[in-house]
Amino acid sequence: AHIPLSGRNPMLQEALGIRPHVLVLNKWDLADPHRQPVSSGAGLAAGLWVAAGRCQQCLLPPFSIVSLQIVPLVAKLVDNSPRYHRAESNEYSIMVIGVPNVGKSSLINSLRRLHLKKGKATAVGGEPGVTKAVLTRIQVCEKPLMYLVDTPGVLPPKLGDVETGMKLALCGAIRDHLVGEDIMADYLLYVLNKHQQFQYVQRYGLAEACDDVEAVLRRVALAQGRTQKVKVLTGTGNVNVTMLNYPAAAYKFLRDFRAGRLGKVTLD
Repeated sequence: AHIPLSGRNPMLQEALGIRPHVLVLNKWDLADPHRQPVSSGAGLAAGLWVAAGRCQQCLLPPFSIVSLQIVPLVAKLVDNSPRYHRAESNEYSIMVIGVPNVGKSSLINSLRRLHLKKGKATAVGGEPGVTKAVLTRIQVCEKPLMYLVDTPGVLPPKLGDVETGMKLALCGAIRDHLVGEDIMADYLLYVLNKHQQFQYVQRYGLAEACDDVEAVLRRVALAQGRTQKVKVLTGTGNVNVTMLNYPAAAYKFLRDFRAGRLGKVTLD
């Protein structure tokens, strides 16, 4: 839900065409609540959308609320489509597609745990590229009989513009080192200031909001203890000097954003 528009692969949208599909906006609780109604229905001429969050007040665990909606939604979409409805077949085979690291495997595991009371069937992780191949069908529900197919995240061969790439990188769809944590931290600071999300000021002990990423990372390193010992050659020999670790501070800055500690932001 951070990137409801940039997070959709246009090639996958074209491939879907009129096929019945459900768009799941994950991490709804981390997006700007004032901008969600505008962005949530974008690009869904042939499908429905549901929102998945991590509600702290809900009695059900993460993903469970949206998981309860998906099975009846899928059954309704397929049954109402004469082209895909087959009376002799009583099972559903659904492919889960999307850009990398948006929670596709987590969604499958959640559906399986909720409806079948069984453990996870596919590996998950906080970095893109955990799922490396199209896996076998995974049963997630008994009534109706439903199977999901987990797939690797797919990005278009060429992104539309640099800003779209930065948004994808901030949300973890592109590996951090391919873009550079320092560059991503600079863009993140710009985004937070643009959306007037100044929680970072109090969190890292700054006097006020600023647009100097080096000053912010210095405070992050001091506040979070991100330091490193470096050997310095002097006239009297080697001396160990403790210095601020700016790459580690940038990494922490990005992780705090992805965990929702720096405010609720919708990048699109």
